[in-house]
Amino acid sequence: MTDPAKLRALREKFAAAKGGDIFDPAFRAVADQQFSDGERRKWPFSDAATFLGAPYRPEAAQSEDFAGLDFALIGLPMDLGVTNRAGARLGPRAVRAVERIGPYEHALKMAPFIGCKAADIGDVPFRSRFSLESCHQDIEAFYRRVAAAGVIPLSVGGDHSVTWPILKALGADRPVGLVHIDAHCDTSGPYEGSKFHHGGPFRMAVLDGVLDPDRTIQIGIRGGAEYLWEFSYESGMTVIHAEEVATMGIPAVIARARQVVGDGPVYVSFDVDGLDPAFAPGTGTPEIGGLSTAEALAILRGLIGLDVIGGDVVEVAPQYDGTTNTAHAGAQMLFTIFCLARAAWERRKD
Repeated sequence: MTDPAKLRALREKFAAAKGGDIFDPAFRAVADQQFSDGERRKWPFSDAATFLGAPYRPEAAQSEDFAGLDFALIGLPMDLGVTNRAGARLGPRAVRAVERIGPYEHALKMAPFIGCKAADIGDVPFRSRFSLESCHQDIEAFYRRVAAAGVIPLSVGGDHSVTWPILKALGADRPVGLVHIDAHCDTSGPYEGSKFHHGGPFRMAVLDGVLDPDRTIQIGIRGGAEYLWEFSYESGMTVIHAEEVATMGIPAVIARARQVVGDGPVYVSFDVDGLDPAFAPGTGTPEIGGLSTAEALAILRGLIGLDVIGGDVVEVAPQYDGTTNTAHAGAQMLFTIFCLARAAWERRKD
């Protein structure tokens, strides 16, 4: 360093400082939640794993007000609706096992856990591991309680069929908008006697009157199943294919998403197969040519300011991924969706 005065000032301020001695006020607020005794913080690999390292409060689900929580991180270990490779029932456990996500979102300049009550409340209790229909009933009943308590749900599946009963609960009083990142539109019809599979939750939600197709945008769509998605176009959903993301550019995709969903309540649903399998191989229906993790994060971050009332990350199937990259990506997307919901909650509170 050629400036002796600058070096002297840096030495005076930092030479004897500990790792937890942070001077910037915004950074200090985050550090105060992490450090004790100036430099000590919880080991990321210690204790039982929870979503995003949140406190574990399974007892909260037993009370009518969910113990006064503002946000509930919820697991949905159910994959009875898959059409290809099973295994997303293990997604919540895999995402919980990911360490070192947060506490700070540098691009949004947010530490979402500060100033609110948020906890991992465990998994939705299911009556039967064999009945898809009863599992959907259990999800809807559970999320109706969450909504009645005024708690914002952030969920990890499980296959994508779980989003249908969540939307039935959250959209019961008025249809909601949707930002949906996926390789597939998931608006197909019944197959083999079942209409509840993971390829059709958003058709079901529209027909149930809980999802507004005119305020729905589906991003990253690709692959050989395009012929199955006519309901998306017929109902008025906006579909942006993965190839169009590249030609439009991320800022234009964000602008279109914000235009479509508008100012009303919006739910964010992130299927990890929206990512290219180079980034997320651990999923049941991978499609090459997808989004990168950087592109997906940029799109999500661009939604800041929308009235996000909840969100989910689905289709993590860890047994197909020896690197844990898919679960790691899912956890990071969950954290970013939490930031979006946290910002919206703050505005509603004011």
